[in-house]
Amino acid sequence: MFEKILIANRGEIACRVIKSARKMGIKTVAVYSDADRNALHVKMADEAVHIGPPPANQSYIVIDKIMQAIRQTGAQAVHPGYGFLSENMNFAAALEKEGVVFVGPPSPAIEAMGDKITSKKIAMEAGVSTVPGYMGLIADADEAVKISGQIGYPVMIKASAGGGGKGMRIAWNDAEAREGFQSSKNEAANSFGDDRIFIEKFVTQPRHIEIQVLADQHGNCVYLHERECSIQRRNQKVIEEAPSPFLDEATRKAMGEQACALAKAVGYTSAGTVEFIVDGDRNFYFLEMNTRLQVEHPVTELITGVDLVEQMIRVANGEPLPFRQEDLKINGWAMESRLYAEDPYRGFLPSIGRLTRYRPPVEGKTDGGIVRNDTGVFEGGEISMFYDPMIAKLCTWAPTRAGAIEEMRLALDTFEVEGIGHNLPFCSAVMDHPRFTSGNITTAFIAEEYPDGFQGVTLDTGMLHRVAAAAAAMNRVAEIRRTRISGTMDNHQRRVGDDWVITLQGENLPVTIDADKSGSTVTFADGTALRVESEWVPGDTLARLRVDGTPLVLKVGKVPMGFRLRVRGADLKVLVQSPRQAELNALMPEKLPPDTSKFLLCPMPGLVVKINVAEGEEVQEGQALATVEAMKMENILKAERKGVVKKISAAAGASLRVDDVIMEFE
Repeated sequence: MFEKILIANRGEIACRVIKSARKMGIKTVAVYSDADRNALHVKMADEAVHIGPPPANQSYIVIDKIMQAIRQTGAQAVHPGYGFLSENMNFAAALEKEGVVFVGPPSPAIEAMGDKITSKKIAMEAGVSTVPGYMGLIADADEAVKISGQIGYPVMIKASAGGGGKGMRIAWNDAEAREGFQSSKNEAANSFGDDRIFIEKFVTQPRHIEIQVLADQHGNCVYLHERECSIQRRNQKVIEEAPSPFLDEATRKAMGEQACALAKAVGYTSAGTVEFIVDGDRNFYFLEMNTRLQVEHPVTELITGVDLVEQMIRVANGEPLPFRQEDLKINGWAMESRLYAEDPYRGFLPSIGRLTRYRPPVEGKTDGGIVRNDTGVFEGGEISMFYDPMIAKLCTWAPTRAGAIEEMRLALDTFEVEGIGHNLPFCSAVMDHPRFTSGNITTAFIAEEYPDGFQGVTLDTGMLHRVAAAAAAMNRVAEIRRTRISGTMDNHQRRVGDDWVITLQGENLPVTIDADKSGSTVTFADGTALRVESEWVPGDTLARLRVDGTPLVLKVGKVPMGFRLRVRGADLKVLVQSPRQAELNALMPEKLPPDTSKFLLCPMPGLVVKINVAEGEEVQEGQALATVEAMKMENILKAERKGVVKKISAAAGASLRVDDVIMEFE
């Protein structure tokens, strides 16, 4: 077995590989850029080598710098993780020339399958059903528009070397094809060092289901069943699960066997994933093969008990697979929520900054299943603008799909993140969405269910009353604590009242509290009574309660006369007032936010790539005004209405903060 492995990656996946290597008794080497000097993967590894400036094209994807780190440390093998150089044939070839083992497939397989254009041609020759498209290289935007028209809109413009949603655009007309081609080309060059683009028909209402394969150097290949990855935003996966709630045994077997046949056709070894789109009649079409470990591999590990990273290392060491296809059963159900540094209330735009609080739920067995959190960050660390916005993968397992969803709900409610915008509220909203819980999902789920973006969750009456009862009981604890402050005047004891008005989500709910040593009974005006039990004390940022015997977890912040409570995707300002306070508060005027309608504000921290207009120019609704790059993604800012540009305050190359003014309109 190898004595030392270098991990040519960063963040969560680097930490994940280190865990398996450590379990196997293998020493690890991390590489890091200036931005990652204090990163978690650097702290976890046995050795660490600095490889350059923050931009990936000056550090993590520079093959020569990785090779220098290998020579410096004497690493015998390299695990590439995902992204960066993981599907780069030149990197695998450079390692082979150096006599260093690549923990992944052989370079010919990467060349055949890692390139999406080549892989589609091979799949077609092998009789695999593929999506209609143009497999040749596309020279410029004019040719992209012409090809798109021939295929028929909508089309998907994709980077040949792409992955993770980078270098990918959907175009519904000529203008979007022209615009999307250039953005995809730019993103592909920045993220992968390869700007080749191809175009295929975009199949509406599909499911994205992928098959995990694992092959050794002795001719053995197995599939570890499927993952459902249909909950996507901007072609980037947000929620994954295993198995799929849609497949039957016959379709699962056919997809698995086809995936293995494709892997064997190119001499594939190591872990890989064959991606399909599946229509409503369970017809499936080959999309691509990812010749690497997938981000969402933990859900497969949870339902099969197989450590995929360990098996990749063992296969690279020449060992045969320790199991056969018939040994790989599906055990229970697993869910994964990707925690992104993106603000769902601002159109999911990237959010960077310091993690002032980062407290994931406790990992391990729970009353109903298992919680697992794969992460690459820590409290006090910084989220950089230079890399992918994903900072953790929260996974749960239970014997059933409903159980795995319930475990995920509680885990998301327990996950504390402060200091940056993040998508935990959105993930919570998905877990409670009737369409998701029914399993009736497609890749259009987010676009269809949240067409105007995510504005938070409106709790139903039952949950609203549970939160109100919890707030009333918590307020009573805080009030009692305030009455016990030392140094008060004699004969001036303050009595805590029993009658309160809870104001939340636009409703006023009068309640009466009857407390005893073990908890409080909160009675509403209609006579409904809820029993609340907890050990919460003022200052705790997480309240674990039982309301009528059912667990309820609230994230807690203090506001005047109440709390800021966050639960199940809802962010609530909850006022707990005496009846007289509520009466007077209702008379207070509401402060309105400032009018920013005449300004184009930078929606996220980022770098201005291009200003598309000039001062004095008249712009039309939907016209591109500026392009801002953040976390390897280009964001085109468009005019919301017709107007005239009065002043431009930013230029290409400028680094902007959230809400910095880019331009002003008359």
